[in-house]
Amino acid sequence: MPSKSAFKPGEFAVTWITRIFVWIVILLSLIPMLYVVTASFNPGQADFSASLIPPNASFSNYVDLFDKTNFGIWIRNSTLVAVVVSTAQVFLTGMGAYAFSRMKFFGRKYGLMTLILLQMFPGVLSVAAIYAVLAQWGILDNLWVYILLLIGGSAFSIWLVKGYYDTIPRELDEAAIMDGANHWVVFWRVILPLARPMLAVIFFLSLIGTYSEYVLGSVVLQSPQNFTLGLGMYSLVSGQFASHAWGEFAAAALISAVPLTLGFAFLSPLISKGLTAGSIKG
Repeated sequence: MPSKSAFKPGEFAVTWITRIFVWIVILLSLIPMLYVVTASFNPGQADFSASLIPPNASFSNYVDLFDKTNFGIWIRNSTLVAVVVSTAQVFLTGMGAYAFSRMKFFGRKYGLMTLILLQMFPGVLSVAAIYAVLAQWGILDNLWVYILLLIGGSAFSIWLVKGYYDTIPRELDEAAIMDGANHWVVFWRVILPLARPMLAVIFFLSLIGTYSEYVLGSVVLQSPQNFTLGLGMYSLVSGQFASHAWGEFAAAALISAVPLTLGFAFLSPLISKGLTAGSIKG
């Protein structure tokens, strides 16, 4: 830590005030988490405990979660949906951004802006139409149909990745083309390896968005064996599993955070580079 003499007049006090404020915000953010942890180890049926450490702490809520509900199936379904959708969206986003960044075609100038404007409309407005079409075709309650609906991609992600592609020198493309490479080779061998940090950001943002998605899943998925975490955890406090206490829900919330935490820990080096990419370029 720098000594007090290393700061300009007034900077030392501002720095410590800022740090104290950040610590207070962190502590306030941790209080709800502490109560969730406490509830997960509370074997009673009460929604809240009078103390942070329950008197008869046990793992009974975790055991009941797997024995009395389909939680294992829900977390498997959510992980499958999140990984498949995120991988597909990264691939489609990468190719779409390459087309807008490197190719010339009719509609290129306003095409991406049109996609972004269309995406500004709330997705919930299309839920009724999606349900009507799937019901007419008889393909409701199918996990892979649900995955295909989510793969649709994100125009904002394409715009974000295109901005990153624009910072990659075009001389690299030209050198590869002079060596006989086509657009696919340039994209796969030149652009894609250089864009890994930004694509890691897109992958993780998509992972977060699809892992606990609820609105579309509540329309498409109807049977407990096809439920994702969003639907399954809602059923813990209503419907088929409404008899279970808050403790099981708290235990489910903690376990559900593990896959995303591991994913962030694995991708954090690339994510940190992707989030700051282009920040020093004019």
